Amino acid sequence: MRKLTPDARTLSGKEQLEALMAGPGASALGVLLGMRLSFVGDGIADFIARPTTDHYNPGMTLHGGYAATLIDSALGCAVQTKLPPGTRYGTVELKVNYVRAVTVENGALTCRAEVLHSGRRLATAEARVVDAEGKLVAHGSGTFMIQPEADSG
Repeated sequence: MRKLTPDARTLSGKEQLEALMAGPGASALGVLLGMRLSFVGDGIADFIARPTTDHYNPGMTLHGGYAATLIDSALGCAVQTKLPPGTRYGTVELKVNYVRAVTVENGALTCRAEVLHSGRRLATAEARVVDAEGKLVAHGSGTFMIQPEADSG
């Protein structure tokens, strides 16, 4: 895990994400993949993704890892909205179900993640990915380890 930045020590997880949206809107990985955080609420995070043919697999459809990354990002950010300053988290388990093949013709993808449980050490969340017409293309769930800064040893 990365070391906490000064902002991570003083801002809640939700405040950190709001700052990201007010600034660049995406991490370096998000820029590379055409994904950006578009909304955060209490236990909720939305992403918008604009895949290109650069993200295709050899079968000429969107690589499954793209949807998995989108889901993992949204799930993690939804969990992050529940965290106090100085707290880190990491994905422990990720489950993705692919409902239909996706190409660039599907348009922008939207992923909404919602926290189901936020405990002292673990959090769980689920997410849905829909295409520009609102058709479900993938859904998933994840479990996240919560680690207060004092525990980082």
